[in-house]
Amino acid sequence: MTTSFEPGEKIYGLLGRKLSHSYSPQIHEKLGTYGKKHYKYGLFECEPEDIGLLLKTENLCGLNVTIPYKQTVLAFCDDISPEVLTIGAANTLVIRDGKIAAYNTDYTGFKYMVYASGINVKGKKVLVLGSGGASKAVVCALNDLGAREVIVISRNGGNSYDNLHLHSNTDIIVNTTPVGMYPNNLEKPLDIRAFPHLSGVLDLIYNPDLTGLLLDAEQLGIPHLGGLHMLVAQAKAAYELFTDDKLDDSVTNKIVNELRRESMNIVLIGMPGCGKSTIAKKLSELSGREIIDTDSVIEKKTRMSIPEIFRKQGELPFRTYEHEVILEAGKSSGKILALGGGAILNPDNYPSLHQNGRIFFIHRETELLATDGRPLSKSPEALKEMQKIRLPFYQEFCDIEIQNDGTIEEAAREILNKL
Repeated sequence: MTTSFEPGEKIYGLLGRKLSHSYSPQIHEKLGTYGKKHYKYGLFECEPEDIGLLLKTENLCGLNVTIPYKQTVLAFCDDISPEVLTIGAANTLVIRDGKIAAYNTDYTGFKYMVYASGINVKGKKVLVLGSGGASKAVVCALNDLGAREVIVISRNGGNSYDNLHLHSNTDIIVNTTPVGMYPNNLEKPLDIRAFPHLSGVLDLIYNPDLTGLLLDAEQLGIPHLGGLHMLVAQAKAAYELFTDDKLDDSVTNKIVNELRRESMNIVLIGMPGCGKSTIAKKLSELSGREIIDTDSVIEKKTRMSIPEIFRKQGELPFRTYEHEVILEAGKSSGKILALGGGAILNPDNYPSLHQNGRIFFIHRETELLATDGRPLSKSPEALKEMQKIRLPFYQEFCDIEIQNDGTIEEAAREILNKL
């Protein structure tokens, strides 16, 4: 248990095996703020053999259930709702008078996700990746939404990853597996380029915001959406079961937007000496966010200064160090990432930064750029030539351009306003 409860206090929380990535406590805190009833919400990491003991915890009133226990918990339930009987999995348990009732709010959450995505599933062939508890709710919802054909892909059986070629005419792909979830960011369950008729990609993963699967869909111009809408919508439905307090549907979108803003990394790119580090410090001061300065991380890892790395090893080894650091830093949530000026030269850095971040290009006139301790900024002429070469890369990488020609606080506040 990651949350301490006072004696006699009602206990609510999330049951799963690995929960360090969970946003559920924040979501239920926000639901209580928007609703009439508030409760403390904990995380319960549990091995299979300990579930029975947990469910006997005094004052336990409600649990959400995630991987891998959505089917396991059914053996402990006294009452099973019709949707759980249909789906064969539960993700919400309500405990009253010693009786455990099982519900499935994933069904409601996924239907909201489809609505939010704008992807039309009616009359379409849908490939559902994974056959676990979430998959069962998704299949049920897709059938009710009028999908023409729903194919479940699992590791083995008649429809597996070994015979995906049989389904190249698929219209929509839904990933219900954990492939690509933090900390295994950018991993993909399959290559969507093998499905030339795709009109939509949905991924139930919510951390990172854009999985490798969704990044590919974005690159190909295919409508797509991650799992945050589903996560919040199913939590809202669970809150209503826990409390009998009905919330307006608009609350779901409000919480999604709040969580996105809180969890999105602020990524700062720009020429050497443009003020990224100084702006990062001001942003940290204003927002309380932690700073990850990739050059500083490289110096700690190599025990050499950046000029020393360039002098002793050259630029290519430095870029390799930089890419490794960016791969790890990009997995973060709610941080400030200040990058070296040349990070944009490697296009492979973009997915790591974009998956969970808003990228800001800090633009400053060449004559105002600082040059001390910068191995590639040897003269005003060299700087101008460098900026000429790099400007298109900065503009291609960034989501928003910030003109840093005022005060540092003005630049920082503009970034926070546009996050």
